[in-house]
Amino acid sequence: MRSDNTVSMPSTAPAPQQTTGVCEDHGQFPQQVNVIFGREFKTGCPECSRIRNEEETARKEAQEAQALRMRMAEKLGAALIPKRFAGKTFSGYIADTPEQQKALKTCIGYAAEFKQIAAAGRCLLLLGKPGTGKTHLSVAIANEIMAKSSDTAVYRTIGSVLQAIRATYDHTGDKSESQILTSLISPSLLILDEIGVSKEKPSDFELTTLFAIINGRYEELRPTIIVSNLDAKALANAIGERCADRLREGGVIVIPFEWESQRGKEGF
Repeated sequence: MRSDNTVSMPSTAPAPQQTTGVCEDHGQFPQQVNVIFGREFKTGCPECSRIRNEEETARKEAQEAQALRMRMAEKLGAALIPKRFAGKTFSGYIADTPEQQKALKTCIGYAAEFKQIAAAGRCLLLLGKPGTGKTHLSVAIANEIMAKSSDTAVYRTIGSVLQAIRATYDHTGDKSESQILTSLISPSLLILDEIGVSKEKPSDFELTTLFAIINGRYEELRPTIIVSNLDAKALANAIGERCADRLREGGVIVIPFEWESQRGKEGF
């Protein structure tokens, strides 16, 4: 019968030894010495380890903050918000009257619930007198959702849109009409300002362009904010019933701005 002379190895490694280590910067510290396959492995200074971890955490946080700033800068650049309004926030909106407070609260809620708003394609109409803060609040919504989510927003006046599309006809623009429309349909949120500024009846070109934008966003379930000095009835006439019908779908929110202009009140 064959004998088995195999020597069994210990089932567990030797227990670590407790000793005292010395750090040039922080002095003595409790140290563990583990012996594995005849080699000694000593734990380092815990204070040095803590400092390294803090520095690494700070480095990662700085990198993430820089990346966030870059993404936000890219968003703001793509948003095309004019310099005068680029820094507008909810906290900077002065709401002295109950009507102003209600308008502010509604806009804050729109931004806070934008995920649900976007799922329904629910539009927002800021309508009423000039100088009452409509553009301020619309841009504050855009800035809020861009800062707190991956959503994108674009601000354009209808005049600038029409001018850009007209430029494609004589090839003076650097984009095609299709590219311009895509840039207005694809963002998570579109703000269309200065609707109905002209007192003249809107041209077929203007109505067709508006419908292409609003219907395109309607089909993609993407909400639009309309900013206008007109009231609801006059707005429907200015944009056409087909556009008005698309905006109503999903439960449009209408905020009337009926107080007097606040422009220049601080200085006069």
